[in-house]
Amino acid sequence: MPVKTPLPGDLEPIETASRDELRALQLERLKWSVRHAYENVPHYRKSFDAQGVHPDDLKTLEDLARFPFTAKADLRDNYPFGMFAVPREKLARVHASSGTTGKPTVVGYTLKDIDTWANVVARSIRAAGGRAGDMVHVSYGYGLFTGGLGAHYGAERLGCVVVPMSGGQTEKQIQVIQDFKPDIIMVTPSYMLTILDEMERMGIDPKSTSLKVGIFGAEPWTQGMREAMEAHSGLDAVDIYGLSEVMGPGVASECIESKDGPVVWEDHFYPEIIDPNTGEVLPDGAEGELVFTTLTKEAMPVIRYRTRDLTRLLPPTSRSMRRMAKITGRSDDMLIIRGVNLFPTQVEELICKMPKLAPQYVLEVDKQGHMDTLTVKVEINPEADVGRHPEQKEALAKELAHHIKTFIGVSAKVHVGEPFSIERVTIGKARRVIDRRPKE
Repeated sequence: MPVKTPLPGDLEPIETASRDELRALQLERLKWSVRHAYENVPHYRKSFDAQGVHPDDLKTLEDLARFPFTAKADLRDNYPFGMFAVPREKLARVHASSGTTGKPTVVGYTLKDIDTWANVVARSIRAAGGRAGDMVHVSYGYGLFTGGLGAHYGAERLGCVVVPMSGGQTEKQIQVIQDFKPDIIMVTPSYMLTILDEMERMGIDPKSTSLKVGIFGAEPWTQGMREAMEAHSGLDAVDIYGLSEVMGPGVASECIESKDGPVVWEDHFYPEIIDPNTGEVLPDGAEGELVFTTLTKEAMPVIRYRTRDLTRLLPPTSRSMRRMAKITGRSDDMLIIRGVNLFPTQVEELICKMPKLAPQYVLEVDKQGHMDTLTVKVEINPEADVGRHPEQKEALAKELAHHIKTFIGVSAKVHVGEPFSIERVTIGKARRVIDRRPKE
């Protein structure tokens, strides 16, 4: 596969800066971000004061370890706009992702934030081999999810031609790829495999298409999947990382010439690895939980945000900034289903709002072909006035599936069983999740 090795003129100066230059810029921006959060977000003023720290205490990058963490629960508790550091009239856009209780996690952007986001995504696409004039087929979802619009604005910023396809309609996706002949596709890796399988079903050789690069993110994927994808399609498979709470896609991205882990764009996002149990900052190379502090965000700065992703920070290779190893798991009970974050407690809350159902459930996650599938098993409340007719169970199943799709954003197959049909435990925690997806 041809690899586009960048020329020196292709890169921004910061991408080849010395570590000393980068650290000096990080410290300058970190001081601003911490003070901006403290002075404009009541949550941060309260949490800093409770921990006995002040923005003036930040004199080195290492001093950041003295400051409190931010968790997803903090965003939930301040829903919808309590974590914003600018008044509503200065916002340019809001996005949202699933939260831990069914409420979305809301994030906001000023015009400058949108500009920064477009720049880091453009940098990511360029690192993946994209250049001005390339056509980019965007199959990430548009809407409140940050994937579609994040990719879209970044590709436009680079000077690419954007095909805003969004997700779904697989046969139409293939028709557009055949007719428009894009150079790059941005999509979840699992859906890309589905597209490739559908191409073969339609008698199309995936290697015959115009696609040269796939930029895949929104869900973890393995080196084995990369090798299978590249062998199947003939394109270069490149990893992009992001999360809504920090910015969206483009927080980190692989370089096509090395494909050795996403480079964290450290001039905008300061990474730490911590022990998930003690909160202690770990040295580079040690596996732990990834934590991010934004350095340039105006609307919603985040200080020491616990991503719950388990990984390692690796030394620079193709750029002057550190890399992330592949995500090996989570330090909490969050599932990622087709790019959507899902907590068992979200489903539990929806079940509890349906009095005809008992608060007992099991989530079964499988892999069908290349796509994740979710089955939710629940049972009838024995005190409810529900007959044993299949139509009544089917109606309850349909209602719960609708709520899961509406409030969480995941399609699920729901099975409603008889009272006490779900296994109980007598010691320890109930087993709420059965994840049968193969692990490499």
